[in-house]
Amino acid sequence: MNLSRTKFILYFLVFAFAFLFISTALLDLPPDSFFGLESQETWKSVASTILSPIKIIIIGPLLPFIKFMHQDPDTPPPFFLLGFAIHWTMMALILHFLLSQLKHRTVKR
Repeated sequence: MNLSRTKFILYFLVFAFAFLFISTALLDLPPDSFFGLESQETWKSVASTILSPIKIIIIGPLLPFIKFMHQDPDTPPPFFLLGFAIHWTMMALILHFLLSQLKHRTVKR
């Protein structure tokens, strides 16, 4: 890969946060709901159904963390952002490693 590990992680975090905030704001759904609601407009329901596999991969493993943090109604938002950032950093590191291994295999052949 031409991107350094640090740049890859930063890009991954920026795009993951942008995806989370835009999909939440545009579709009027909480982050832990993956599929459209019956009360939504048709296009919002279709869009949330199309985006649901991405949300399941990006946010799905964080559901226990989100439910735990929602037990206290006054949980400050930085705790959620920090949890998301830690999880997504780990995902970005694994993805960067796998992509770099794939590149090295294709170069050797």
